Amino acid sequence: HVQLVESGGGLVQPGGSLRLSCVTSGLTLDYYVIAWFRQVPGKEREGVSSISLSDGSTYYADSVKGRFTISRDTAKNSVYLQMNSLKPDDTAVYYCGAALNLAQLRGGFGSWGQGTQVTVSS
Repeated sequence: HVQLVESGGGLVQPGGSLRLSCVTSGLTLDYYVIAWFRQVPGKEREGVSSISLSDGSTYYADSVKGRFTISRDTAKNSVYLQMNSLKPDDTAVYYCGAALNLAQLRGGFGSWGQGTQVTVSS
């Protein structure tokens, strides 16, 4: 049984930082990538960043390049998203997802956490 549990969201002022955590359990060899997506009400879920569980390669959306950093701690079965220089446009519910590849996650497949709210506002 695959579980992903996100934490670390909250309210932060523009320019501030947050660190999201995704603790995983039950992942099998069918899961090769963990990614962070975000969703605003009325809009489609947007891929933010991903990391390969096999070689650690990463992907970032253009909107977050240079501001967000994804990392993993295999000993803790965790993936993190360090978010710096936050903007009001970063406000969303952030979800952690795991699948064979990023395309599956973009198609809505794979396993997902319950989400954590990030609000950037003064």
